[in-house]
Amino acid sequence: MARSSAATPDAYIAELDPARAEDIRRVRTLVNQALQPGFVERMAWGMICWEVPLELSGPTYNGQPLVYVSLAAQKNYNALYLNCCDASDERGERLRAAFEEDGKKFDMGKSCLRFRHAADLPEEAITAEIASTSAEDFAARYRSDRG
Repeated sequence: MARSSAATPDAYIAELDPARAEDIRRVRTLVNQALQPGFVERMAWGMICWEVPLELSGPTYNGQPLVYVSLAAQKNYNALYLNCCDASDERGERLRAAFEEDGKKFDMGKSCLRFRHAADLPEEAITAEIASTSAEDFAARYRSDRG
């Protein structure tokens, strides 16, 4: 599935075949457990997103909440979009090192971490990066970057 029109994360997962649903469910649980308070989980852009609400971030360039993390079952892989790592080469390098240390394949673009199964991810490193930034700090960094 490349894009979904599901209204809720649970409905999104229900659309998937059982094996993929279990992987997405597991990663969703990891994200929810790692997030600091202030982020909101919802469906946006055809995937599960964890966002900074506009009430906290203030206006954004597109009028949409700031996406911190998102999760999607793409056609040939699953994707965990870690916008928390996008602005920091250091964070990306920490993730790369964690993958290598665990003997796992690191396949990440700018913020898109591609994986086939939840077991392909170094869970501790992923949750550490997600937990490393509060919603307030993420919004402040966005405002600072926008000038």
